[in-house]
Parts: sequence; structure tokens; C-alpha cells
Amino acid sequence: MKKIILLLALSLYSIAYSQIHDPVQWSTSVEKISETEYNLIMTSSIEENWHLYSQTVTEGGPVATTFSFGEVSGFELVGNTSEEEGHIIDDPIFGMKIKYFGDKAVFKQRIKVLTENSIHIVGEVEFMVCNDANCLPPTTVDLEFSIKGKLNGVNSKVTENTTKASEKSTTIIKNKHSKSSDKSLLTIFIIAFFSGFAALLTPCVFPMIPMTVSFFTKQSKSKAAGIRNAIIYGASIVVIYVLLGILVSAIFGADALNALSTNVWFNVIFFVLLVVFAVSFLGAFEIVLPSSWGTKVDAQADRGGIIGIFFMALALAIVSFSCTGPIVGTLLVEAAAGGSQVGPIVGMLGFSLALAIPFALFAAFPGWLNSLPKSGGWLNTVKVVLGFLELALAFKFLSNADLVLQLHLLERETFLAIWIAIFGALAFYLFGKIQLPHDSPLSHISVGRLSLGLVVMSFTIYMIPGLWGAPLNLISAFPPAQHYSESPYGVGFTKLGGGGSSEYNHGGLPKGAHIMPPHDIIAFDDYDLGLAYAKKVNKPVMLDFTGHACVNCRKMEQNVWVKENILPILKGDVVLISLYVDDKRPLPDGVEIESKLRPGKKLKYIGQKWSELQTIRYKANAQPFYVLMDHKEGSLIDPVGYTPDVEEYRTWLIDGISNFKK
Repeated sequence: MKKIILLLALSLYSIAYSQIHDPVQWSTSVEKISETEYNLIMTSSIEENWHLYSQTVTEGGPVATTFSFGEVSGFELVGNTSEEEGHIIDDPIFGMKIKYFGDKAVFKQRIKVLTENSIHIVGEVEFMVCNDANCLPPTTVDLEFSIKGKLNGVNSKVTENTTKASEKSTTIIKNKHSKSSDKSLLTIFIIAFFSGFAALLTPCVFPMIPMTVSFFTKQSKSKAAGIRNAIIYGASIVVIYVLLGILVSAIFGADALNALSTNVWFNVIFFVLLVVFAVSFLGAFEIVLPSSWGTKVDAQADRGGIIGIFFMALALAIVSFSCTGPIVGTLLVEAAAGGSQVGPIVGMLGFSLALAIPFALFAAFPGWLNSLPKSGGWLNTVKVVLGFLELALAFKFLSNADLVLQLHLLERETFLAIWIAIFGALAFYLFGKIQLPHDSPLSHISVGRLSLGLVVMSFTIYMIPGLWGAPLNLISAFPPAQHYSESPYGVGFTKLGGGGSSEYNHGGLPKGAHIMPPHDIIAFDDYDLGLAYAKKVNKPVMLDFTGHACVNCRKMEQNVWVKENILPILKGDVVLISLYVDDKRPLPDGVEIESKLRPGKKLKYIGQKWSELQTIRYKANAQPFYVLMDHKEGSLIDPVGYTPDVEEYRTWLIDGISNFKK
């Protein structure tokens, strides 16, 4: 009886303190579309505070959700697997926009049945989930579907109920994560709003303010009528640009917009487009709409009334296109690449409001015109500055394409060198050392131009240390990550020493070890080699269960490991073995490992081997996960996960190492 009670207590203890997470459950159903076509529906139920990633994720980000279906005769796939609208976050660690799902997500794969016989389809989904503290390693789950010959509609009814549930869950997701979505749209609106003011200060738009005021002064019989017409004029400007945003959203659609930030060809096209815009702003040529459009619109503007005012606003958009077009194009590209179908509409709303408000106010109160500065060469200066900014932004899109393809043609140093050249040239232009077409003769520079030149030159100088490994936190979202570089330590620099091991300093690296940049920590990614080295130098082992796509792993490495009271311990007092649970390299030829967690399945990748090790030995499957162990592979102290508190993490290290020395 005592043994039974003891076993029951141990079981309860194991359940209570187990760190194994299983936050996603999958269900399948079939929906009949026609006599020969069906939808295979995969529904994921996700626990609170966890999120599942989309099927489209940029290289270097988290593991994307991937579906595969067995090669069974009797059916063929129609198109790609579709997914419902999720949520976009601008992840500061990965430096990219990522789509994810919470609560529930529904995926559909259309198939065409080629036989009247019943068929049994076996599929597989590989996915990764994270919460605010942990990321789980990639997990694979089997999916099964049955389609009876001459389906009688029962499955259709079941799937219809499933679809209703997914619609309900979509509403829950939107309510739960509306803050992050709203924040993203607010950012688009603010950027677009200030871009509208920038467009107002270009030589195509600014001189039109007096012309507009003159028109309304002549047309309005009273002050009240002038104010009313000015409001209609401003509203017309907003309507025209918002309609443009709606058109872009309607043409692309939500699925296409979600893929923009990761699609190679879209990024390359955007790069070329922005370079063309930039060259236009710099004065090589002007982008103009056909003159016949302006003539026809002007004729309509003479009709008077609300219709005439609307066409006058349209005439403003057409005539000023050579200056506003590149800005509008850039805004639409940026908003669309954010993945939100509402983004282009919000962007055009912000841009048009900034453009419309000054026109409406000056039209309503013409006396304010006396306070405006006179047109002059400064307007062209604004246009040229915008051209340099367009050129710099263009290389961000080219960098995205390079990262996705992993070509390493535009690594961090190259990207920074290009930006240093662009902003350096802009600084010299502002100082009057460079002259471009359409520039007026410059006998002196104004205080404002000098001040802006100093700011740009300071920014240029700030970027230069980035070539030698400086993190450049001010622009961390733009250049490639530090590890995507010719050398993590900077251009022309070779690391010759600095490790905490005397063997490293004098005899080179141990077998199987590498230097983890930029911390200079000797690390192993092979368990056996790392353990053998620890025995040789008589130091405890620190197992680091991590992942290439683990957000909090990077946070620990960037914010905790670098501290002066932590880094010397990792470099000199322990042997670090980093085991990447999402390592997609296949196991060596001839090595077959039976899965202990999924009987009958074989492990394919190195990461699966380390993931099972963590799950079986330590009853945990979240990363980061740190273990201090002795040479007999016994734990020196209870393992810990994500520990952002530096002192707490240091105490854990010191206590574990002290236990090893006893």
C-alpha cells in the first residue's frame, strides 16, 4: 500500500512540475465543393498566450507551418494550402514582419478526386509555437482524411460546423491581439502623415497653394461659402488618395499583401521602383502623367459647384504627380509589405490629410498666405533630400531578397557601406559641395540647411563603427543582423585570441568547438565532443538547448550573457554545448534513430535528436533551457529557462559550479 501511495505521489509531482508543453491540438475534416473537388481542412486549437506561425516566414525567422500530403493515388492537389487572416508583428529580435495565429487557425487544401472509390489521405504538418517566454522546437503531427466514394454530404455538414467555429475564433483572435495590429496601423498612419507634409514642401506642390487660394477667393461670394468650398476641396483630396489605397488593396488582396515582405521578386521589383523614384527626385528626369489627363480634368474643374471642386482636387493630384508620385508609391509599397490589407488605405488617409489640411486652411483663410515663405531653391533641396532617402530605403528591399535567398551578396558590411556612401553624399550636398540638376546657384547656405547637414553627417559617422562590429541599435531594423556578415567582428578583423581557455589561446580550438561571436565564447554543437572536452579540462558542462529561431534565446545572449559578471563565467568556468533543436541538417548517412516519443517514426534531423534528448531527460521542451551537469551527466542544480534577471542567472551559475567543485 505504501508503494502505491509513493508511486501516486511521484506521478502527481511529475505532472505538477513537468515543463513539457503541448499547446496545439490539430483536428481534420473534409468539405465537399463539387462532385470531384473537396477541401481538406486542418484546424489548430492553440492554448492561451501561445501563437502559431504562418506558412510564409522570411529566412532567418521562426519555423514556418508546413503541410505535406502522402502520395496516394486517386487524388491530386489543387493550388497551395490557404490560411485565414492572422496578425502581423514587427519582431524586434528577428528584424522582420511575422504573421502568426492565436487561439485557433484554419488551413485548407483543395484537392481533385480522380476516382469514385473511397480514399484515405495521410498528411503531415510541421509547426513551431512560441509564447512571451518560450519557443518550442519544431513539431510534426500526422493528419488523416477519409473521403468515401460518392460522398453523401455528411462530411460537408461536419465541416460547415467547423468553419463556423473558426469564424468565431477569428473574431476572438482579432479582439485579443488588436493592440499590436492597431499599433502597426498607427505607425503607418504617422509615417504617411509626415510624408504628406514633406510632399507639401516640394516644388510641384508648394507653389500651387497661392493658385488654389486665388481660385477660391474669386469663386466664393462670402466668407462662409469660402470656408465651405475649402472643406469640400480638402475632403476631395482625401477621397482621391484613399480611393487609390482601396484600389491597391483590392488588386493585391490580403494573401498577396501578406507575402510581399518575404517574396523575392516583389522585393526586387520594389528595389528597382524605389531607385527609379530616387533618380527622378535627384533630377535625372521627371515622372509625369499624360498631359491629356490634366487637360480633361481642368475642363471639368471649370464646371463649378461640388463637381468642379472635386475635379480641381484631382487636377492637383495629377499636376503634382512628379513630386507626390514617388512618395505615394513608396508609402503604398511599405504599407502593402506590412501584410495588412487595410495598410495602404490607412497610409493614403494619413498622406492625404497632411496634404489636404494646409490647402483647405489657406483656402478658407487667404490672409494666412502672407506668413508663408517664398518659393525658391529650398523647395528643390527638399526634393533632393527625399531622393536620397528613397535610395537608402531601396536597398532595404534588396537586402530582404538577399536574406530570403541566402546569397550573401548584400551582407551587413556591404549594406552599411552603401548607406554610409548615400548619407555621406547627402551631407556634402547639404553643405553645398555637390550640385545637381535644377539646383539654383548657391552663394551661401542657410542655418537650417547647415543644421540638417550636420545631423546627416553625424548619422553617417555613427554608422562607420558598424563596419567593425558595432551593433548600431539606432538603425537595428534596417541592416542585416550581425551574424549575416563577412565577419561578425567587422571588416578586416581576424579574431586571434581572447577565449577563456589556455588551450584555445596557445593550441588553437578544441576539436568540434567554434567561437560564438561576438562574445568570444568557446562553444560546441556536438554533445559527445563537448562532454569529452569538459572531462579533459575538468570543468562542468552547460547545456544550452536553443534554436536558430528562438527569440528569447537571442535576448539572453544579447542582454544577459554579455554582462561583465556573466561573460567571464561562460568563457572560463564552464564548457558550453549549444544544442539547436531546430537544426534542419540531416543526420549523418547511415545513422538511423528511432523516435522514443513517436513509436514507429525515425528522426530525420539533428535538431530532432536534441529535442528528444531535452524532452525525455529533463521533461521540458521549451527554449531557452539551461542545464549545468557533471561529467556523469547528472544535474548540478535544477535547470532554468528564460531568466532575464542578471543577478538571478549569475546566482544559478555560481551555485551550480560550486556544487561541481565539492
